[in-house]
Amino acid sequence: MTAWATLADAGTAAGTLVLAAATFVAVRAATRSTRIAERALLAGQRPVLAPAGRDEGEQSVQFADGRVFPVSTGQALIRNDAGTIYLAIPLCNVGTGLAMLRGYRLQGESASDIAQDPRGVARHLRGDPPPMPTAFLPQQRDLLISASRVGFWQAALRDPAVPLYTEITLAVETQGRVTVDVLYGDHEGGQPSITRFVLLPDAGSWRCDATRYWSLPASSELRDFGFT
Repeated sequence: MTAWATLADAGTAAGTLVLAAATFVAVRAATRSTRIAERALLAGQRPVLAPAGRDEGEQSVQFADGRVFPVSTGQALIRNDAGTIYLAIPLCNVGTGLAMLRGYRLQGESASDIAQDPRGVARHLRGDPPPMPTAFLPQQRDLLISASRVGFWQAALRDPAVPLYTEITLAVETQGRVTVDVLYGDHEGGQPSITRFVLLPDAGSWRCDATRYWSLPASSELRDFGFT
């Protein structure tokens, strides 16, 4: 009886071990399937912003003070009018999901500064880290760009006492460089992303090119911009 009891106990233990192994494999497979389904869902909601092409048509951009300016595709608007600096970039959403623009970061550099920049005039050298979320200013207007459609980013600088106003003015007056980092995500408050646009003078206008794309991890700082 003792031998049979021992064998029964061993068989029970072996069966339990096999069941545990099968359960572990099943759980791992289910977790993997869930991750694949989640990634597929997010891919269907992911926006990606790029400069609008020259054949996309002209945009009319209205600002908070009621001023409206035409913006040609493939170019950016930088205009000082009555002491206000108006900026706009025509954009195309080449992703599959609705893009909601949530913030922006501006940087202006004089021609003499960019002549000494090791990244080159167009900032094409790789390795730039993404800006910190705390460096961004919130969009005052909800800007949405649907998939495969053309829209725009806009901002206005109205206070000459702000250092950024002086910085952008110097960049424009010396035909230097303006960098615009646009913070955006999907309409559900997820997938925070940044596209960097570099604006350079081009025969009396401002050429716009995208040079960097970043996907950001969730953080408490991003919640201030409406990300979950």
